[in-house]
Amino acid sequence: MKKALLYLLTILVSTSIFAQEDVKSLQLKARNFMQQGDYPNATLVLNKAIQQAPENLDLQNDLLFNYYLAQDYSRAMELGKKLTSQPNADIRSYQLLGLTYRNIEEVKECERLYKTGIKAYPNSGVLYNEYGEYLWSRKKLEEAIDWWEKGIAADPNYSGNYYNAAKYYYLTTDKVWSLVYGEIFVNLESYSRRTPEIKQLLLDGYKKYFTNMDALKAPNEKSGFEQAFTGILNKYAATVSSGISAGSLTMLRTKFLLDWFEKEPGKFAFRLFDYQRQLTREGFFDAYNQWLFGAAQNLPDFQQWTQQNQKAYDGFIDFQKGRVFKLPAGQNYRGWSSK
Repeated sequence: MKKALLYLLTILVSTSIFAQEDVKSLQLKARNFMQQGDYPNATLVLNKAIQQAPENLDLQNDLLFNYYLAQDYSRAMELGKKLTSQPNADIRSYQLLGLTYRNIEEVKECERLYKTGIKAYPNSGVLYNEYGEYLWSRKKLEEAIDWWEKGIAADPNYSGNYYNAAKYYYLTTDKVWSLVYGEIFVNLESYSRRTPEIKQLLLDGYKKYFTNMDALKAPNEKSGFEQAFTGILNKYAATVSSGISAGSLTMLRTKFLLDWFEKEPGKFAFRLFDYQRQLTREGFFDAYNQWLFGAAQNLPDFQQWTQQNQKAYDGFIDFQKGRVFKLPAGQNYRGWSSK
């Protein structure tokens, strides 16, 4: 009797494992169909997988994404509403239904969805970011930056909010935050398709800072961080008076670090500046600034610099790839309102 029960248990476990593996292979097959643009076949395969694992939320989100890609928005909405109404609704379900609403311009439903999702996941940077992008698309610019700032405060290591905030502040008369947020972004997301865009923004941002100083908005009198940041940059403005380049910015930023850590670090602990100081101590700060500004300034000159300084540059790249840039909570000196 015991042998029979053991045999039956073995069969049941084996069957369960086989079914689980089969579901995974079906999901992979469906995703391949989606990549090929064959959405009907992806639907067939995903529905088969869901029949085997009806509680698998990942499969259902794949089906929702497939409907979205196929522009079958009615079925996407139907499934998305079902998933987001469940107690175990996850962030991806909110994302995908949000994208669906945005594509069909369901304004009220979209806003309600994002606010519900953020309430359920108050530390999800991605939901703040996508809600901000939605508001930006509706020309609600001040509301958009408010939510991106909230996203930075709630989830300081999600890169998307820095990306959008840096672009927003570059278009304004703000002196500080396009430079700060832009550099944080390229350290969080160092090798994506968006990285060269923000490197160019940073180079242009420093040019804008020093060529339009009188036209830019004065730093916030209530922000000691902004006052300190702009005060030190202004103090060493002569360093770049002959032109903004990777070389002159390296000199400027080196002087900035020496001054900052002589007077400010206890009051304004800031991971970005700590990292810059670490690079200086390791002998990589010159290479880092070339990586940051060189290609945006002049690609042939940058390539020549890397060839002439190959050991230093390769050392920096190895150092950069061997660590993860992470920001601690509580260093959000920009602040955010609670609309």
